[in-house]
Amino acid sequence: MKISVIGCGYLGAVHAACMADFGHDVVGVDVDVAKVAKLAAGIPSFHEPGLEPLLKQGVEQGSLRFTTDKTLLAGARVHFIAVGTPQRGGSYAADMSYVWSAVDDIIANATPHPDGPIIVVGKSTVPVGTAGAIAERLAEAGVDAVVVWNPEFLREGYAVQDTQRPDRVVYGLPDDRERGEVGRAVVDEVYAPIIEAGTPRLLVNYPTAELVKVAANSFLATKISFINSMAELCDASGADVSRLAEAIGHDDRIGSKFLQAGIGFGGGCLPKDIRAFMARAGELGVDQSLTFLREVDSINMRRRDHAVDLAAEMAGGRLVGVKVAVLGLTFKPDSDDVRDSPALDIAGRLWGRGANVVATDPAGAEAVRQARPDLQIVDSADEALVGADLVMLLTAWKDYVDLDPATAKSLVATPRIIDGRNVLDPRAWTEAGWDYRGMGRRSSSIW
Repeated sequence: MKISVIGCGYLGAVHAACMADFGHDVVGVDVDVAKVAKLAAGIPSFHEPGLEPLLKQGVEQGSLRFTTDKTLLAGARVHFIAVGTPQRGGSYAADMSYVWSAVDDIIANATPHPDGPIIVVGKSTVPVGTAGAIAERLAEAGVDAVVVWNPEFLREGYAVQDTQRPDRVVYGLPDDRERGEVGRAVVDEVYAPIIEAGTPRLLVNYPTAELVKVAANSFLATKISFINSMAELCDASGADVSRLAEAIGHDDRIGSKFLQAGIGFGGGCLPKDIRAFMARAGELGVDQSLTFLREVDSINMRRRDHAVDLAAEMAGGRLVGVKVAVLGLTFKPDSDDVRDSPALDIAGRLWGRGANVVATDPAGAEAVRQARPDLQIVDSADEALVGADLVMLLTAWKDYVDLDPATAKSLVATPRIIDGRNVLDPRAWTEAGWDYRGMGRRSSSIW
C-alpha cells in the first residue's frame, strides 16, 4: 500500500522505516532539508538502536523515500500525521501549528483514491478534540477522508520494537459506523503483521483515543514523582528508597516499573504532555481534575534542585572552583535526546554556581556541544574523572553503571560520588573508599 508520513522527526522517521519494513511503499515528507537529505541516504538524524539498518534497507530497496516535495503526497491511500506538538511559548498548551500545517498539506496535495476515501491517521500527541476538528476541516475542504486517531506509545531506545511489536494498538474512529469500518479495515491492512500477531486492538471514539497517550504519560509521571517524594522522606528519615520501592513493587496492584527514584523525568514527552493536559483541562472547564499534576511537575523539578544542593553539601558548602565530573547528559540511556534533560539542566546549574563541570555522554555529547558551548564536554568517562573533586552519575548508561569503583578512584582527586539514578551498588563503592550518596539512599545500613 502507498503510504505517506508527514513529519520525519523521531516519531515519523521510525514509523516510516517500520512501515516500509512491513512491505508498504512509503514516502516521508518533512520541511527540514538537512534532515531529509540524511534520511534519504539511510542515515538517521538521531540515535535510536535498530533504526539505521531499517532505513538503509528501505532506501536501498526503493520502498522508502524521503522528500521535501509535498506534491508526492498524491496517490497515497493512507497519510500518517507524525509532526511534533511542542509546548507553546509562554503557555502550558501544545503548539498545534505543525499539525494544522500537515492537514493543509493533505488538503492541497492528496488525491482521491480509487479504492475509497483516503485515510488520515493521527500519530501526534494532541489535545482532546483535535481529531474531530481535523475531520471537519477536511470535509469542509471537500476531501473524501476518514480520520483515524492512532496514538503512539514509543519509548526512546525501544522505538523500533514498540512500533513493530507494540503491547496494544488503539484506533479512534468516527461515530459514522460505516466510514469507521472503512478506516479500521485499511489501518488493519497497514498493520497486518501486528494484527496477525494477536496484539490487543482497541476500537474507541476520537476523544478516548486522544486521551490515551496523555493519560498514560500522566500516570507514569505521577508514579515517578511519587517515588521521588518518598526519596525525600527517606533522605530525612534514613530509610532506603530503593528497598522501599522493591517492597511496595511486589504488590501486584502497584508493580515495580517506574518506581526508580532519581533526579526526575525529562525528554520531549512527559514534561510537555502533562502540562498540555492541564492546559486542555482548563479550556474544558475541568482544570481541578488535574491539579495534582502541578505537584507532580513541581516534585520533578525539585529533584534537580536537590541534586545541585547535595553536590554543594558534599563539596563542603560551595561549588566555586570544584571540579565536577558529570556522567551522562541525555534524559535517558540509549538516546541522544537532551530535550528537557534533568542531567543537562543539573550540569548547567552546577556551572552557574561556579563549578568546573567536565561532562561526557556516549550519544548526546555533540548535541550538548552545540547547545551549551560553555560546558566542557569530553569523549569518555575516564577523561571526565581525571582530577575530579566530585562525580555525579546522571544518566544510567551501561558503561557508567558498570564502572569499577577501584579503577575510578585511582583517577579522581577526591572519591565522592552522587548516584543520581540509584543504579550503583552503594556497598561496593563505599568499600572501595568512596563517599557515596544516592537519591533517597545512603550506604550506611547493613541491610
